[in-house]
Amino acid sequence: MRKTVLFLALAAMLVLAASPALAGKVDDVKARGTLIAGVKDSQPPFGFVDEKTNQIAGFEIDICKALADRLGVKLETKPVTSSTRIPMLTQGAIDIVAATMTHQKGREDQVDFSITYFMTGQKLLVKKDGGIKGVKDLAGKKVGSVKGSTSEQNVKKAQPECTVISFETYPEAFLALKQGKVEAVTTDESILVGLQNSDDKPGDFAIVGEYISPEPYGLGVAENDSDFRDFVNLALMDMWASGEYQKIYEKWFGKDTKFFIPLEWKMEMWP
Repeated sequence: MRKTVLFLALAAMLVLAASPALAGKVDDVKARGTLIAGVKDSQPPFGFVDEKTNQIAGFEIDICKALADRLGVKLETKPVTSSTRIPMLTQGAIDIVAATMTHQKGREDQVDFSITYFMTGQKLLVKKDGGIKGVKDLAGKKVGSVKGSTSEQNVKKAQPECTVISFETYPEAFLALKQGKVEAVTTDESILVGLQNSDDKPGDFAIVGEYISPEPYGLGVAENDSDFRDFVNLALMDMWASGEYQKIYEKWFGKDTKFFIPLEWKMEMWP
């Protein structure tokens, strides 16, 4: 009997050890003194390396900084790509993903999501004189996207006759467009705006077509930690209600920036 009780106790301890979320991410972050966020480092204005400071900056970094401030801790950022962001979260290398990640049903079995903190839709970036006006024109064409993104899947569904060439980052896909290796780059309009307007000759390119799909961005958190997810959601709603979110948005996407996108949606607010 004693051996059975001891075995069950050890088994319970192993289960707890294998489930970091059960310890409570809020407590873990406060005890550590830092919130570790997985962010993009080549995706202006969401996340990119500021040449003046050599630090990662951007819209999503400011969102995470606001979360860290509410926890009373410092923010630490780690670069992720579309293909590494979920594995890094599930392996415990980061506490939260803020990396232009669409809240997609298929990802729900791997991570949990916050409420939508940015709303956009998938379009095409093409050379202005390339003759491509929408998805129908992609038949027989090569289209650049990024590994692990929803854009890969969406464009293939929308135009089965195109060939999708996947890159590690969107700047690499954009370079392929400029070199003539692909005839379009497809992803969220907000990312395409960043790519186009980061170029020396933005007028050589155009963002075209109707939305291929809606792309609501959610912050990714580990599964089964409702306290941390609730903290993130309530913090986002508080930022919206106080106007803090709008100030951050205006800083990166306002009419006086080169990444101007009007704020035409409203954040979900719980009563």
